[in-house]
Amino acid sequence: MVDRYWIGLSLVLSCLIQVLDASAGDADPAYRACVAQCEQTGCVGQRCFSHCKFSSDGFSIDGPWYMQEPLYLRWKQWDCQSDCRYHCMLDREKERESFGHGPVKYHGKWPFKRVYGIQEPASVALSALNLAMHFHGWLSFFILLYYKLPLKQDKKAYYEYATLWHIYGCISMNSWFWSAVFHSRDVDLTEKLDYSSAVALLGYSLILAILRSFNVKDEAARVMVAAPLLAFVTTHILFINFYKLDYGWNMKVCGTMAVAQLLIWAIWAGVSRHPSRWKLWVVVVGGGLAMFLEIYDFPPYKGFLDAHALWHATTIPLTYIWWSFIRDDAEFRTSHLLKKAK
Repeated sequence: MVDRYWIGLSLVLSCLIQVLDASAGDADPAYRACVAQCEQTGCVGQRCFSHCKFSSDGFSIDGPWYMQEPLYLRWKQWDCQSDCRYHCMLDREKERESFGHGPVKYHGKWPFKRVYGIQEPASVALSALNLAMHFHGWLSFFILLYYKLPLKQDKKAYYEYATLWHIYGCISMNSWFWSAVFHSRDVDLTEKLDYSSAVALLGYSLILAILRSFNVKDEAARVMVAAPLLAFVTTHILFINFYKLDYGWNMKVCGTMAVAQLLIWAIWAGVSRHPSRWKLWVVVVGGGLAMFLEIYDFPPYKGFLDAHALWHATTIPLTYIWWSFIRDDAEFRTSHLLKKAK
């Protein structure tokens, strides 16, 4: 859960990037001229795109573009404008490199090279690995609860927070799935799905942090804590999806929830006598160091591996440690409850 704090800050930074969408690359007159010419002629140098050939009424001469693309590219929704921007960007970066200049951002993003139509292949692969790590963590937690630890007579786990962690695992995997999709192709729909799933996870993580750190076990008390936060998160998700994707407001919401849960877990780790509290500190400190990759942004190496992708890589071991703490907490609480029952 603490790792989602750093994901929240990453989301904040990405929101800020969207606010400052105008970049040095897309302000370059040579780049703008290339894109304008491509949209008229359908070609960048010797490369021509069938979905840029339009008739006088504005429709593609050869039919819809998705009928012209290979099967593995169709779902990416690469259209005339995006292809023109991409290939003009590559040509302009080659020119800049020949003059000894470094890469610049275009429309708020570094110049990435596509792989089979995937916009940011390294981030996609690492998001998928994070998803796999959460699945491994949740599955090992499930096996521990129901196959290794003692169960009640009704076959339910003694651990009072089992259901909450199961839900957390599902929401985490959903969030990383949409992160992979968003990095595959940045369009309005994938952006909203990625942001919405991240906000949902941050909100739920905050609820779980409060319930576990304050040892809230009564169902009525849990509802009283969760209801207002769930209502706020749901309203916010509806707002950014159906009214206005306000990057500034979303940044404030994500930052507030992220900082709040970080402080809760950090204070709880400091005052509790939990045998695995050191794992919380590892996640907090490790995540803090990893955030320097987001703050000190750098262009993608060879067009593939940038600071954000490396940050995704750092969350993989942190996720493993986090689920290890959750399993330890289940064992600790189960042992405590069994001794209390005796």
